[in-house]
Amino acid sequence: MKNVLFVCSQNRLRSPTAEQVFSRRRHIEVEAAGTNHDADTPLTHELVAWADIIFVMEKAHRATLQKTFKASLKKARIVCLDIPDDYEFMDPELVRPLETKVPRHLG
Repeated sequence: MKNVLFVCSQNRLRSPTAEQVFSRRRHIEVEAAGTNHDADTPLTHELVAWADIIFVMEKAHRATLQKTFKASLKKARIVCLDIPDDYEFMDPELVRPLETKVPRHLG
């Protein structure tokens, strides 16, 4: 079982959409979190340490991970999806790039 973490800023639109889209897949456990302190589910060292692969929506999220959560990043691979904060929850225009970009990294 592979542990997959999706990260955006607020954990309200992009990462929860990704969590919803991939939660039905076999052989992976999925969680989502946000880098902002007021995120619906704030990113924690425990979540980062739990993850085998972390998908961030923007380069700024990767920078925050590498700076703030460096000690917990021992095993996780970070993949930047380059998806801007331009979508609503479960927007088909958001789901499409997620379904295109994520699976190739899941093995």
